[in-house]
Formats: sequence, C-alpha cells, structure tokens
Amino acid sequence: MKFAARAWIFILAFLSWTTLIQAQEWIGVSAPDCDYGGEILSIEALDELTVRFRLCRPDSAFASKIAFGAFAIHPSEYLQATGGTGDLLEKPIGTGPYQLESWEQGSQIVLKRNENYWGPLAIEPELIIRWNAEAQARYEMLKANETDAIDNPGRDEFDMIRSDTELALYPRPSTTIFYVGINNRFPPFDNPLVRQAMAHAINKSQIVEQYYPEGSLVADQFMPPAIFGYTQEVRPFPYDPERARTLLVESGVALPIHVQLSYRNVVRGYLPQPGNVALEIQAELRAVGIEVELTEMESGTFLDASTAGELPLFLLGWLPDYPDATNFLDFHFGASASDSFGDKFTEITEPLFQASRLFDLQERYPYYVEANTAIRDLAPMIPVAYGSSAAAFRSRIAGAHSSPLSFEYFAVMDDPDDDNIIWTQNAEPISLYCADELDGESFRICNQIHEALLTFSIAGTTVIPSLALDYSASEDATEWTFTLRQGVKFHDGSALDANDVVLSYLVQWDAAHPLHTGREGTFTYFSAFFDGFLNDSFD
Repeated sequence: MKFAARAWIFILAFLSWTTLIQAQEWIGVSAPDCDYGGEILSIEALDELTVRFRLCRPDSAFASKIAFGAFAIHPSEYLQATGGTGDLLEKPIGTGPYQLESWEQGSQIVLKRNENYWGPLAIEPELIIRWNAEAQARYEMLKANETDAIDNPGRDEFDMIRSDTELALYPRPSTTIFYVGINNRFPPFDNPLVRQAMAHAINKSQIVEQYYPEGSLVADQFMPPAIFGYTQEVRPFPYDPERARTLLVESGVALPIHVQLSYRNVVRGYLPQPGNVALEIQAELRAVGIEVELTEMESGTFLDASTAGELPLFLLGWLPDYPDATNFLDFHFGASASDSFGDKFTEITEPLFQASRLFDLQERYPYYVEANTAIRDLAPMIPVAYGSSAAAFRSRIAGAHSSPLSFEYFAVMDDPDDDNIIWTQNAEPISLYCADELDGESFRICNQIHEALLTFSIAGTTVIPSLALDYSASEDATEWTFTLRQGVKFHDGSALDANDVVLSYLVQWDAAHPLHTGREGTFTYFSAFFDGFLNDSFD
C-alpha cells in the first residue's frame, strides 16, 4: 500500500512539473515555466537528427558547457536497461574512438579501438590506463620504459625529463586553483572574522616556493589570471600572522580552535604534494591558535563528503572544464553550487547571476569585480596557488600533447614500437559514468569512450563539433538547435538519434526521473552549470 501511494506521488509530482512532448516517436521534456529556478526550459527531439534546447535566459557559456564530458550522450536503451546505475558505471557504452575491453579493479583499464568510429580511427589499437599515487614512482616507470606517458611529474623531475633525450615534457598553462575550503555551517567558521584570520595565517608564497613546479603562481583570488573573470584590482588579504591573531581575539571565539582538516592523497595539477602541503598549513594555522588534526581520506569518499558539505575544513582545487569565469565562480559560489562551503552569500550569488546573463565581456567585468571582492571579504575559502603541471611522454610517441583542460586525446597518438599507448595517471577512476562524477581521473578515461554534442580542440580550448555536426542559436541566445551526424553508432551497434540526446540530459535534469541515480545521484555538474534540477524537492 505504501509503495502504491509513493508511485502515485511520483506520477503526480512528475506531471505537475513536466510536460512530455510526443511528436511521432520523438520525445522531449519541458518545465511548465521558468519559475522552477533552473536555466533549461525544454529539450526536444524535433526529428531523428535534430535536438532543440530552449533556455530561460541567455547563457554566454552554453556551448562550452555542453562540450564538457559530464554531458556525453549515452544510448537510451542502455540507460533504461541499467536503471541509470550498475553496469552503466563500470561497463560504459559510448560513441568514442576507444571502447572498454576490461577494467581490472586496482590494476588497470584496457580500451580497444572502436573499429566503427564515425571519424578517423584511433592510431593505436589499444589504450592501457594505469595509476600510481607517487610522482617519483610514475617517473621511474616512464624512465624504465614501463609506460609511454605519465601525468603530473613531480617538480624535481621537470629538469631531469628535459635533459633526457628519450623523454619529452609537455607543460600545461597555470589555469588551476588550489584552495583551503571552509564550511560556514560548522562553528566557529560561521564567524567571518575567523575565516579572515585563516586567510592572513597561511604563507602562500612559501607553499608555492617549496612544493610547486615551475610556472606556478601564488593565488590572490579564486580566478587564475589566464581565465576571463580575474580582476587584478581586487587585492588579497596579505600574509600577516599578527593580524590573524588579532582577528581571532576580535571574533570572540574560544581559543584554541580545534578542527579536522581533510584531504585526499591524490596528486593533481593544482596540488602536487598533498601530504606536505597539509602539514605546512597545519603548522601555520597552529601558530595563530587553530589546532588542526589532519585526516587523509579515500578520493571518492572525500569528494562525496566535500560536495555534500560534510567537511568543516578541506584541501581541494579546480581544473577548468571550459575557459570562462562561470566554470570557476558560478560552479563554486553560485546559487546552485554544492554545499561545500555551506550557506551561500547573496553578495556573491547576485553579481554572478547578472554576469552570466551577459555576452559582452566589458559589461560582465564589473560584476566579477563585485563578486571577487565579496569572495575575498566573506572568505568562503582561501585561495593558495595557481598550480602548473605537465604530462611527460617517451619522446618516440608521435602526436603526444598535454591539454590545458587535462583531457588528453589518445586516439591521435602513435607508438612506433608496439600496438598500444600506456598512460599512467595519479589515481584509479571512481566510475566511468561521468555524468555523476567530479574527479579528473574518471573524466580523462570517459572522454576516450564517450562524446558530447560538442567538444574542445585537441590540446586546446576552442569549441568544435562532435556528435553534433552543426548548431545554431537564436538572436537572443535562448534557443539552441543541434543537428546530429548521420550514421554514428554506439559501441553496441545501436544508432545515435535525437532521443538518446534527450534522455541523456533528462536523467540528469529531472530529479524525479527513475534513472536519476548514477553512483551517488548528485549530478553536481548539471546542477551547477544549469542552476539546478526539475523536481528538486521530490523525495
């Protein structure tokens, strides 16, 4: 009886919020209006190869957003057969140049060439992905010819790689941010004076000098200088331990403060030495009256907990998904951002919302000055470093490159010595259904298997066609129409059509949809990129 009642609640909730559109066999979904709070009004399959998105407002970054790997297209039949979880996480079916051969948990992933790929076939018939958390170990594997390429060599290996004629270094630009996250729902971090004191207590210059590779910079705000939205007139709080102690006294909180600082021991471009940096920050905070207990967490558990707002203090960072301020600022501080930092501040969310509605960069810029000033003063986090990173390859590998988005495209790489490319990265993927993931290790592999409507140029950030051969936007940029390529096949042999696109988006967009499951069911990227879900209050 309880199950039947719940089923009727589901049906009524779904119908009250959405209107299914049926045109022959082509489907679509629409919100009743824009009052639900999200950006997307409707997604419709107009015919076999045509999909239309209607937006509630203009979005200057819409094309870049849908080029991101979280919005890859999946076969609708497989989404339904897996229930939106289960095999979908570890046995992916995509349209990409490589497809899954095997995943040996804790060891390696083997991908084989998709012989029915719609574009140029991958040069090597096999791509093997391995992982090792230690930068030195990855370097030794590369030097010993046990792997063809590695991600994130340590700072001490840069010169050794350059001086070795059998190796080649491919630096990435400094477009990342490493920060200390603070959740204001945990006292005493609900007190802005405490958060400001912490900003004064951390010696960013010393951290960058001691632990970061060449090309890295001290962070003075959340936005890296290379990304539009950085505002040089907004100066940071300086390193000043005495000022930190004064602010803590003025805050009225009992000293010393005791808190857990959580981190994951996974090397990323924004954090090359997690353990050492954690110890450094622990010592600097202790010096002003904040006693920190370090807690190392497993990567997936850590990301889930930080996203859910369960960690009072944590070390994390960001690699750009696309080169625009909305990817940095809106994702982390916008009205639909996760609970990582606790309660939102209208002083931040409102200028970000206004900027996101504009296309002209000069018109957007003053709003980012306002937002970055508020982020500094309210201190939901402490920006520490703009980390540079690199990939390193055996010099014989043709087509080798690094990506500023950390999405290397292995299909264009050629090893003249054998029939595979072996890539060793920092950690094992959490799952291969990247609609419901956040970590770069998962996304790099997803991007070899899955494809979105659009993508980014190889080793670049220019948006180019992918599964959509062409697209157009209305004059007011609230209606976007995409024409799919003909003859594209998924790895299981099924044909790509517009219904696959609609369902791939719908299962993320509609929180009441039975396939809105994934690994954790958070679909953080969708909510952050497009201002939330349909049926967000459904339970």
